[in-house]
Amino acid sequence: MLNIRIYSLGPVQTNCYIISNKKKECLIFDPGEEGARLVKEIRSQGMKPLAIFLTHAHFDHIGAVDILRETFNIPLYIHAKEVDWLSDPLKNGSGKYAELPDYTVKAPLDEHIIRKEQTFEIGEFVFKAIFTPGHSPGSVTYVFEKDGFAIVGDTLFERSIGRTDLVGGNMKELLQSIHNKLLILPEDTIIYPGHGSYTTPAAEMENNPFLNGF
Repeated sequence: MLNIRIYSLGPVQTNCYIISNKKKECLIFDPGEEGARLVKEIRSQGMKPLAIFLTHAHFDHIGAVDILRETFNIPLYIHAKEVDWLSDPLKNGSGKYAELPDYTVKAPLDEHIIRKEQTFEIGEFVFKAIFTPGHSPGSVTYVFEKDGFAIVGDTLFERSIGRTDLVGGNMKELLQSIHNKLLILPEDTIIYPGHGSYTTPAAEMENNPFLNGF
């Protein structure tokens, strides 16, 4: 059984997920900010990080990537369409806000770029990467089928959906991703979003006003 720790980090309270197993191996999803806090927490829990996975490369999801990579010497996985966003504040959104510093991340090695939907087997973790563009062109959802949950980034929220007014956003693609990739998951799948509380496909089909009439 996997343990799921949720940390709401940074100026817009982005959810970072640390998924660990009985051996205390862990995967880190969307470490958006507060890198020192995450390092301290990982060490205090005796966890061994294996990799970082990004759902997408907006600034609020990448802020602690470098400190975690450098501290634990672990790889970073990101969709091919957003690799250059890591070093481009205008694309990752931090350049849009005068009150924010420019967020940049060192580019990952080529073999850690996600170019196709696939199943990952890392340590004892087995999960799928599926493409869910719309909020951004390289948005990825990570589905842990056996464990009944998915990490969806900013694609779908409790009674809401991701914004599409940023670079590469597309409302039609977003709705297609939600309906064709997320709502077809088992209805009781726990949907862990990039902000706010978790939900399920069943709850969103029933209660999400943005999905009515699609």
